[in-house]
Order: sequence, then C-alpha cells, then structure tokens
Amino acid sequence: MKKILIVDDQSEVRELVEVTLRVEDYQIFQAKNGDEAIKLARAEKPDLVIMDVMMPGGIDGLEATRVLKNDPETKGCTIVMLTAKGQQDDQEKGFKAGADDYFSKPFSPLELIKKVEKVLG
Repeated sequence: MKKILIVDDQSEVRELVEVTLRVEDYQIFQAKNGDEAIKLARAEKPDLVIMDVMMPGGIDGLEATRVLKNDPETKGCTIVMLTAKGQQDDQEKGFKAGADDYFSKPFSPLELIKKVEKVLG
C-alpha cells in the first residue's frame, strides 16, 4: 500500500486532500508543520509528500523539502508542493528546494487525484 503524507497548517486543507485521496487504497498521514513533516517522513518513509509552502514555525514547506531531499532516508520520496503561491518565481523556489512537482491552490480534487496517480504510477 502506498503511503502519502499531507503537510498543511490548515486542518481543513489536510482533511480535504485526505478525503479526495480516499478513493484509492492509500495509507495517509497528516502533519501540520515542517517539523512534524520531517519527523513523520523519517518514521513512515512515505511514497509521496503533499507539501504546503507557507506554514508557521521554524520550518516552512521549502525548508522541510530541502531537509527531506538531503536526508538519505527520505530523499527517495516524491514531493509535490500544494500551495497558494503559484507564481513562476514561487514554482522555481519549490523546484530549487527539491520538489518533484507543483500544484496550486485552490485545486480541483479531480486534478489532484490525477496528479497523485501519475506520480505514484
């Protein structure tokens, strides 16, 4: 069973993404900030991380992505940024941090399902 980690500081967004992805047989985890995301990713080794960029606390989504992609234990997980910051410059920052793909909010649940299925094969 494929594992997905949803990282967003807004519980409503995490729940919406989880409900959207429940149509498939995924094991889903949630984290509300970058610190939690790093700890959970190291513990669970998700196949996919859906990462928000703007989160309170010391580690935002870009920094969490850098940490995960530079850690031998988690560098193999695919990271898709899901964020309201959808400008070209924001996308470039996401890819520079190590993101594998980029998805802008507000999002279409159907498009998110297609993106996840494409990423997870």
